[in-house]
Amino acid sequence: MKIIVLKFGGTSVGSLEKIVKVTKIIISYIKKKYKVIVVSSAMSGVTNELLSKTKKIAQNFPNDEKDVILSTGEQISCALIAGKLCDFGYKSRSWLGWQLPILTSGNHSSSRIVKIQKTKILNYLKKDGIPIIAGYQGINNDFRITTLERGGSDTSAILCAKFFDAEKCIIFTDVKGVYTTDPNLIKNAKKIEKISYEEMLEMASLGAKVMQPVSIQEARLNRIEIDVRSTFSKMSGTLITKKKDILSKNTIRGISFTKNDAKLTLIGVKDKPGIAALIFKPLYENSINVDMVVQNVSAGGRETDLTFTIKLEDLKKTRKLVENNRYIKFRKLIVNRNVSKVSIVGVGMVTTPGVTFRMFRALAKKKINIEVISTSEIKISVLINKKNLKKSVEILHQEFKLNNSL
Repeated sequence: MKIIVLKFGGTSVGSLEKIVKVTKIIISYIKKKYKVIVVSSAMSGVTNELLSKTKKIAQNFPNDEKDVILSTGEQISCALIAGKLCDFGYKSRSWLGWQLPILTSGNHSSSRIVKIQKTKILNYLKKDGIPIIAGYQGINNDFRITTLERGGSDTSAILCAKFFDAEKCIIFTDVKGVYTTDPNLIKNAKKIEKISYEEMLEMASLGAKVMQPVSIQEARLNRIEIDVRSTFSKMSGTLITKKKDILSKNTIRGISFTKNDAKLTLIGVKDKPGIAALIFKPLYENSINVDMVVQNVSAGGRETDLTFTIKLEDLKKTRKLVENNRYIKFRKLIVNRNVSKVSIVGVGMVTTPGVTFRMFRALAKKKINIEVISTSEIKISVLINKKNLKKSVEILHQEFKLNNSL
């Protein structure tokens, strides 16, 4: 069978009119003689609405019950898509995670798919059915409904492509592809025709919201090419593929940024082996992701100052965990909410000297102070004052000639 996986995001199925458009896209691939597997997100705004209900009814709503309620959003959109396809005269039905089943492991609200049982879907495809599979969800060994991380429908689609050996995986969204940076912030942002898994993973991890990072990692590990395109345009999108298939003159391929960071600095921490582990252990145990980390040793070598960043939404919990950590001592805790992270990404920087200098020089010319720096082989991230975010992205976009690409 020539199988294709089509995934539709929340904005693509955000209204009944949009769902009708989605069904017509599905039918167009049926007419091309594909066996189509559809993966759908919840209608835009629905998951947040459900989440707000859990917060209003209980301060500490159980994560397993949260998964039960959050998974219902996809149930609605899948049923609507299937119902409209039937109305058009096609054979279609919705499938929830537990009905296949999609087997998961890990914690509630951040589970990982380990296996998808294929028999029911393959039999349905052979009978010319169009299965509409609920993204973002599965079932664990205790037969409890689980959800993946937010945006997890992307991962559901990638792993459907893997387990069903699909020829293509197309992610339909509300943008025309992957851009050099957010076109809502920078008008000169350009669509990228092809981007490597590694570059896309860095950009997604650093703030680009086109796709969820875990889904990119799964695609990279399983060598599944992803076509990201708009539900509302017939233009070609962006192909996420192997590095060797990409020809680009640009050392830097994209600029990502975040607006929801907080910086914490512990002043006067006793410097001894294992102190960083003692600081970060409670955060790990509470599923708080630590990003940029800088440690400075005092002249006497007895004390250290340690700075790290987290998501702003985790600030209250993080502050409490640090202040109540009886295994560490420090003189002062400084919190800064007014920070943003700006990152340049490109596999070309591995073999191109001077990229770091050019980035720092461009920011210095605009008198933008850098508070924290972190690097990898294909990215450089800096923490800056939030008020300088747009100016920083603009100057870096110009510096690395992304206005002319790609």
